Amino acid sequence: MVQGLDARAITQYHDAVLGLPAHADAPSVDAAGAWPAIAANHQFNGLLWREEDKARRQDVPATEIAAGKRRIDSYNQQRNDAVEAIDEAILAALEGVTPIPDARLSSETAGAMIDRLSILALKIHHMREQTVRLDAGTTHVDACTARLGRLVTQRADLAGCLDRLLREAQEGRAYFKVYRQYKMYNDPALNPYLYGQAQRPPMPPAAGRSVP
Repeated sequence: MVQGLDARAITQYHDAVLGLPAHADAPSVDAAGAWPAIAANHQFNGLLWREEDKARRQDVPATEIAAGKRRIDSYNQQRNDAVEAIDEAILAALEGVTPIPDARLSSETAGAMIDRLSILALKIHHMREQTVRLDAGTTHVDACTARLGRLVTQRADLAGCLDRLLREAQEGRAYFKVYRQYKMYNDPALNPYLYGQAQRPPMPPAAGRSVP
């Protein structure tokens, strides 16, 4: 596999991070290649998950929800930056591989798949917690157990697709590109509600009043 990357190692890392006690350091990763970006992507997905949960509260002031929304935007931007960094690192390792003439173009990149595996790890972790809740009824536990099984299957399917893409890319039978997300709402130069504030003309004086 490319740089020794495979879905099994990645999902094991995702699960290991989620199994740590609060405030514990994440397992160390190889400082070279795609691993630092894989770790960053998973970190920001975890932060996003917690902030999204907190944003649904109705027992806190609106200012707290607004502050959470800004954190969500920041984490989401960093999560997407990490996806692009994953793809850049993998493609750098594949630089010497020349795709064959009929190589398939994968519309989903390896980084996007790894990002989805990270999210599925979070869903599996938190759904499993629901299956052992002592304060929940049997109906809730049974429903969550069924959902957990489906999530595990989805992750296994996606893991197989990632391994296939990495293998075929290394063999020159498939390729992918770095796709930039361009989160326009986070860019003050592209969000009209942000750059419009700077360009908005001053309000005209009220009728019957002179300009001081």
